Amino acid sequence: MLSKTPPMGFNTWNTFGENINDEMIRQTADKMVELGLKDAGYEYLVIDDCWSKKERDPVTDKIVPDPVKFPQGMKAVSDYVHSKGLKFGMYSCAGVRTCADYPGSFDHEFLDAKTFAEYGADFLKYDNCNKPENCNGPLLYKKMSMALKACGREILFSACNWGCDEVNTWIRSIGAHMYRSTGDICDNFNSVRDLFISQLDNYAYSAPGCFNDIDMLIAGMYAEGNVGAGGCSDTEYKTHFALWCMASSPLMIGCDIRKINDTTLALLKNKNLIRINQDEEGRPPFVVSRHRDGKCICLVKVLSDNEFAVMLANLSDDDSRMNLYLEDIGLPVASGKGLALTDAFTGEGRGVAKERISLQVAAHDCELFLAKIADV
Repeated sequence: MLSKTPPMGFNTWNTFGENINDEMIRQTADKMVELGLKDAGYEYLVIDDCWSKKERDPVTDKIVPDPVKFPQGMKAVSDYVHSKGLKFGMYSCAGVRTCADYPGSFDHEFLDAKTFAEYGADFLKYDNCNKPENCNGPLLYKKMSMALKACGREILFSACNWGCDEVNTWIRSIGAHMYRSTGDICDNFNSVRDLFISQLDNYAYSAPGCFNDIDMLIAGMYAEGNVGAGGCSDTEYKTHFALWCMASSPLMIGCDIRKINDTTLALLKNKNLIRINQDEEGRPPFVVSRHRDGKCICLVKVLSDNEFAVMLANLSDDDSRMNLYLEDIGLPVASGKGLALTDAFTGEGRGVAKERISLQVAAHDCELFLAKIADV
């Protein structure tokens, strides 16, 4: 089964936008292996919009790779990515044109799916721009789902419809493996906060086989690139990554891996956080409490092997004392039990919490623990 756990990889859009080419893709593939990102689980290298010529081939009607950006063609790029032990991802759109005004797959779904299979694609991000007004959105995604299943190659279907048409209620049933539930992320903390909070009622629709995608990661961008919009501090990137891991969102790196710094690399490779995201049961987090206009959020995620992830996220703009009462997660004082806590970021033991976890959490920061029930 594809997408047993949230897919992990890299996507070109956040940093590069239209400025993509063969050399950059090959260099990124090299770095994903060299820096240990592949071994950490980041297996997909996905080329987003702007990879093709502006018009289809007049004879074959196929989408054609831009010969300046990809002079050896897309199959050669795919073969190189595969030679590194990675999986190769492509992009198209359910509309007549893509979001950046390149040829979309509307009314060409089966031809395009076959073309992507010929390239050796393992992943398709399918966007939602420039559809004729009278088109049924869900039907367009059903068409591409069917086309992928008929193309003769196993291709992960990433349905990027931005949360339109109550997508969470039907997208799993048509065969998609992950689905965008929000608008695009920007490289600032307000965007991170808004996207995460917007899906608090929808995370329960995620499960093995089909995951709610709250968009690609911005960690390590520092306001550079295609979606740079002010940037974030390292603390804010830490909170961003932890939230995405708690939400079981796909983890698609968006910074320039060729220039990644040690702080960002350590964060993205953190084994405890990845384990929370990749837990085999794929359970969503539940909200224990919300304060300060709903921006101070305590969350618990049930993991396999009787383990839990416990998060105190201060998404407000002020430092705050945050309290998580164990009674509220089903662990009363009378049980004689508490939670043995391990700091998920550092791996350090933090003792056994009895009755409550009470911590001062700085603005835009978080505390995240792996926890097991213990005697007190």
